[in-house]
Amino acid sequence: MNDTTRILYVDDESDIRLIVQMALRIDPSFEVRAAESGDEALSQLASDDWRPDLAMIDVMMPGMSGPDLLRAMRQDERTASIPVVFVTARARPEDVDDYLAAGALGVITKPFDPLQLAPQVHELLND
Repeated sequence: MNDTTRILYVDDESDIRLIVQMALRIDPSFEVRAAESGDEALSQLASDDWRPDLAMIDVMMPGMSGPDLLRAMRQDERTASIPVVFVTARARPEDVDDYLAAGALGVITKPFDPLQLAPQVHELLND
């Protein structure tokens, strides 16, 4: 990856999207964009002008869930290799095992500490 890590954050809750964007933008090495649904995320991912290095996705969203979005991303050669981190309150050990088995790089549990979010993302990317 280059000096800037591009992150697409997908969450149906506007307050959480704003908090995540603000928390990650504290780190100047992160460039963050957001989407409010799986469909909007797929539309952004289909664009050739901006490709994220990481997708951070809420699990529980109306319409297309986070795991559904991950499956859709893996079926498209343009997005199949983009690492995915789920950000979710649904993080029982068996849930986390399922997310990792589905191909997620990791899981960040809600509620999260906004001041620790960027370091958590760096840790996941550097593992």
